Amino acid sequence: MSVDIQWYPGHMAKTKRELRENLPVIDIVLEVRDARIPTTSHNADLAELVARKPVITILAKADLAEEETTKAWIKALENNGLPAVAVDLKTGWGVRELERKIRIQQQIISQRLHRRGRQSRSLRGLVVGVPNVGKSTLINRLANRSAAKTGALPGVTRGKQWVRIGNWLQLLDVPGVLWPKFEEPQTGFYLAITGAISPDVFDYVRVSAALAEFLRNRRPEALQDRYDLDSIPKDGLPILEAIGQRRGFLLSGGSVDVEKAALLLLKEFREGILGRFTLDFPPNL
Repeated sequence: MSVDIQWYPGHMAKTKRELRENLPVIDIVLEVRDARIPTTSHNADLAELVARKPVITILAKADLAEEETTKAWIKALENNGLPAVAVDLKTGWGVRELERKIRIQQQIISQRLHRRGRQSRSLRGLVVGVPNVGKSTLINRLANRSAAKTGALPGVTRGKQWVRIGNWLQLLDVPGVLWPKFEEPQTGFYLAITGAISPDVFDYVRVSAALAEFLRNRRPEALQDRYDLDSIPKDGLPILEAIGQRRGFLLSGGSVDVEKAALLLLKEFREGILGRFTLDFPPNL
C-alpha cells in the first residue's frame, strides 16, 4: 500500500527567510536528524542555505533506532568530514560528547578571532531539523533547564528563540522545517510514521495500514509478539482489524474499531514498543 503525503505550511517558508536573515551572526549549525531516518530527515534545502558554516550532525532518538546501524551512520558521516554524534534525549546519553564537539568548534573560532585582534565571545549556534525531531529538547539538555518549549507533536516551536547556555554558548531555536515537495512517496511515509508530519494532514488509517504491511515484511515477529497474532494477514487493513480484534477494540454491533487500532500501532511504533527500527541505511550497508 503506497501513500503520498505533502506538508509545507506557511510558517516554514517564513522560518527559512528568518534563517537567512540570522545566518551572518551564526558561527556553527547543529543539524538534528532522526536516527531512524538519517537520510529522510536531512533537509537538503537547509543544508544548501548553511553550506558555508561548520555543521555538527546529531542523530536524535538513537534509543529508537538499531544500535549497530546508528554506529555505522556515525562512521559514514565522520568519514565524509561531518562531525556527528548520536544522542538519547530522554536520558541525556550522548549529550556530553556533543558538548565536547561544540567546544572544539568554539576553540577554533576563538583562535580565529584572536588572530584578527578581536576578543573571544560566546559561540552562536543555530539548531535546525525537521519538525518534532527533538531540537528544543536538545537545547534544554544542553542548558540543564527548560529553556525551550517542547511538545510531542510537530510545530510546537512556532517562532525563533535564543537560549543562553552558560557564558560560552548561545543557541537559536527555530521551528522545524521541511521542503516544499517530497519527490518520493517513501519520504512522506517515513516522516509521517516517525512523527515529523502533523497528523491533521494525512489519513492515519491508511498510513498505519501501510506501516502494518511494512512491519509484516520487515519484522513480522514484532507484530506477532506484541499483539498476540497467530498469523498475519497479507494486507494492511486486515492486519489492523486483527490487532483491534485482539485488543478488544469493538464498536456496537461487533465490528472492529480500525481507527483505534491504527492509532495504537502508530503510537507504539513511534515509542519503540515494537522494537528499535532504522529505515534509512548508510551507503556502506
